Amino acid sequence: MSLEDMIRTMARDAKKASRGLRSLERGQKDDALLKMAEKLVAARERIIAENQKDLSAAEDAGLSSAMLDRLTLNDEVIGAMADGLREVAALPDPVGAVPGMWKRPNGLLVGRVRIPLGVIGFIFESRPNVTVDAAALCLKAGNAVILKGGSEAIHSNMILGKLLSEALQEAGIPEKAVQVIPTTERAAVTALISLDEEVDVIIPRGGEGLIRFVTEHSRVPVLKHYKGVCHIYVDQSASPKMAQDICFNAKVQRPGVCNALETLLVHEEIAPNFLPEMGRQYEKAGVEIRGCPKTLALVPGAVTAVESDWPAEFLDLILAVKVVGSMDEALDHIETYGSHHTEAIITNDYDRSQRFLAQVDSSVVLVNASTRFNDGNQLGLGAEIGINTSKLHAYGPMGLEELTTTKFVVYGQGQIRK
Repeated sequence: MSLEDMIRTMARDAKKASRGLRSLERGQKDDALLKMAEKLVAARERIIAENQKDLSAAEDAGLSSAMLDRLTLNDEVIGAMADGLREVAALPDPVGAVPGMWKRPNGLLVGRVRIPLGVIGFIFESRPNVTVDAAALCLKAGNAVILKGGSEAIHSNMILGKLLSEALQEAGIPEKAVQVIPTTERAAVTALISLDEEVDVIIPRGGEGLIRFVTEHSRVPVLKHYKGVCHIYVDQSASPKMAQDICFNAKVQRPGVCNALETLLVHEEIAPNFLPEMGRQYEKAGVEIRGCPKTLALVPGAVTAVESDWPAEFLDLILAVKVVGSMDEALDHIETYGSHHTEAIITNDYDRSQRFLAQVDSSVVLVNASTRFNDGNQLGLGAEIGINTSKLHAYGPMGLEELTTTKFVVYGQGQIRK
C-alpha cells in the first residue's frame, strides 16, 4: 500500500468512526477518557522506554536542550497527562447544547444545536504529550482525529496512540476515532491535507514554517496561527511597579512560547520613571533589549533596534522596546506589526483601557495583566488544542466548544411553505 493510500484509508476509517461518535452519551466518552488515564499510568515504564529511543536519536541529531526538554516523557509528565485526561472528562460536554431556540409566526420552532466538526487532522511538532491532549479534546467534542507528530517523537507518539486506542475499544468506542500516522515521512502531511472529502478541518501546531506550508498547500480548511508577536503598551497613567511586574512576567517567565511578550511600547510621559528600573530587571534576567533611540537614552546596555525586530517573534530572552508619543502611535504600531495573537495595556484610565479593548484586533486583549494568560486553561476553557488567529470559525484559544459547530433544528406540526 502506498503512503497516499494508507493516509486515505486512515481518513476513511476516521470518517466512519466519526458517525458513531455523534450520538455518544457523555458518560461513555468520559469513561474512555478515564480509561486512557489509567492506561498511561499503568504503562509508564513502556512509555518512558519508547520515549528514550526518541531522546537518544534527538541527542545524536544535536537537538537543543530546550527541544529535548519538550520531548521528554517522565513520571511527572505522564502523571500530568493522566490528570489532563481526568480534567477533560470533568468538563461539560458541548455536544447537544442548544444555544438558542425561537418560535416563528407560522408556529415552527427553530433552534441551533451544537455538533462535532467531524474528522480533524492535527499536525504538530516536538511535544508528544500533545498527542494525548488533542485526542482527549477531540473525543470529548465528538470528533475523530488523525494525529501527525514530528519525526523526533515517532516512538513516543506511537505507544501513546496504541494505549489510547486500547482504551477506546474497552469503552465500546471505535478505535479508529484516534489514529496516529505511523511514519516520519513529510509526504504524509501533504497526503493528509489533500483529503477534502474525508477530513473536515486541519489544525497545525508548531513553528511558522510548518504552519505556512500547511496553509499554502491544504485543500481542507485550516485553523492556525503563524506566530505570536505579542505587545504590551504601558500607558502614561500606569502604575510603574505594576507595569514592571507584568512586563517582567510576560517576557521572562517562559520566553519560548507564543504568548510571551515580544515588543514593549511605553508612553513617553512615563518612560523616564519606568524604563530605567525595568531595564535593570531585564538585565539581571539576561534579557537583551533592542530599542528605539529614546529607549537607548534610558536603558544603558540596550542595542539599536532595526526594522526586522518589530515584527519578530524572538521566542528567546530578547525584547524590542519603543517609546511612543501617544496611544494612537501605539495602536498604529500594533496594527502594523502585530500577529493578531495577544496584546495588553497597562493603565489606570478606564476610558483608555476600553478604547484599547475596542480598537486592538487580536484574539486576546488584556487590561493590566500578563500576555501569558492567553491559554485555554488560564482562561477557563479547561484545555486547548491550539490558538486560532484566523477568526473562522474560532478566534483565540480553541477548547471543547471551539471543536464543535452548530446546525439548525426545526420542529413543525405539518407546516408547508406557501
